[in-house]
Amino acid sequence: MNITELIEENKILKNEISELKEQLKKYTYGNNHKRYYEKNKVKVKEDGANYLKKLKEENPEKLKEYRRTAYLNKKNKLKEL
Repeated sequence: MNITELIEENKILKNEISELKEQLKKYTYGNNHKRYYEKNKVKVKEDGANYLKKLKEENPEKLKEYRRTAYLNKKNKLKEL
């Protein structure tokens, strides 16, 4: 392979990456998910609370692990400030 082939391949790959990023924006930056949570805010909160209750009964060690990681992440954010 010579340099011109590599440059051409690089351009093709960059175009492909930009196209894929545009397709991904449809799923990650759309307003549909925001509207869903605004309409179903109560249901989402209830589901989260039910999940925590279920986790508390079935696997309290996992709940401790979640809380510990949340605490450590909060601590790291405060250190950065």
